[in-house]
Amino acid sequence: MTKSEFVDQVADRSGLSKKDAGDAVDAVLATIEDALRRGSEVTFSGFGKFSVSNRSAREGRNPATGERIQIAASRVPKFSAGAALKKAVKY
Repeated sequence: MTKSEFVDQVADRSGLSKKDAGDAVDAVLATIEDALRRGSEVTFSGFGKFSVSNRSAREGRNPATGERIQIAASRVPKFSAGAALKKAVKY
């Protein structure tokens, strides 16, 4: 599902115009992004939790040449599905 298809479904289910639904979806995504940037977690009870995970620096290999390379430490977004979402997907 693309973002525009998602916005269409939000508009249909909420009774909002497509523009208002698009603005709402953009606002939700921006709010989650801002919270993660600050290092906060965003939890939707039953749906899941968005958080930030820290990856430590490590050594890797270039698959083309086999040369050893150093991979820098980084912060990455993470999503953990909640019980209700897992149950809904499982059928």
